[in-house]
Amino acid sequence: MNGFPSEKQIFLDLSFDAIDMESAERAVIGLARGEAFSYVVTPNVDHLVGLDRSEDPSLRAAYEGAALCLCDSRILARLAALTDICLPVVPGSDLTRNLLGHALPSGRVAVVGGDPALHAALARIYPRFEWLFHAPPMGLRRNADARAAVADFVIASKADVTLFAVGAPQSELLCAEIAARGGARGTALCIGASLEFLTGAKRRAPRWMQRAGLEWLFRLLSEPRRLWRRYLVEGPRIFAIWWRWQSERASRGASGSSPSAGA
Repeated sequence: MNGFPSEKQIFLDLSFDAIDMESAERAVIGLARGEAFSYVVTPNVDHLVGLDRSEDPSLRAAYEGAALCLCDSRILARLAALTDICLPVVPGSDLTRNLLGHALPSGRVAVVGGDPALHAALARIYPRFEWLFHAPPMGLRRNADARAAVADFVIASKADVTLFAVGAPQSELLCAEIAARGGARGTALCIGASLEFLTGAKRRAPRWMQRAGLEWLFRLLSEPRRLWRRYLVEGPRIFAIWWRWQSERASRGASGSSPSAGA
């Protein structure tokens, strides 16, 4: 589907592309040149917890329909390693920084989300790109008209790269809708708060905290009222999800190809 070599790794019932940062950059640049529309997802702990709890089949389908699925979390990578699965970490914020900083030579870049200050900062910091911006209202997931307006913008922009900065799972669901609708081109990245980090609107964790898998703690301390539930209540569910998944995986392996194993 994606047209580039990639080893797939199934972890927590999601198919990840096990490639490093340099390979991810090359893949995105190749997708950006395409006349068909594709999109890139970067699941982290929050995404996987949301997928596990959701009863909406379109949400998992949105992740499965991505041309590229990259692990955005060192915690996920370490849990995968405990299951003897090698899952390279390609943070969406780093990928976005590298693409805009040096990997993408030029082109048309569209942004869905953000405010006029962020838009102006991007155009100032990265002047070699032709920028287009669309700021949709809040509550996209429940606003069909607003989602249609986003799709209209993406189709009309004919951008090489579209950056979705409206949070998960809105970004992933929108990309899946646009892909199903047809008419758009290039590739889209679901990037969370990456543009706020790049423009200085928000501070990112120091490198040592990122490498230690403590970026979540830095963000919690930076925005405790907004993020306490995500990191202290919802996030820890990932360990129970992982334990259940590896137990079921071991059971399927032990039972071979019995009917119950394929259920």
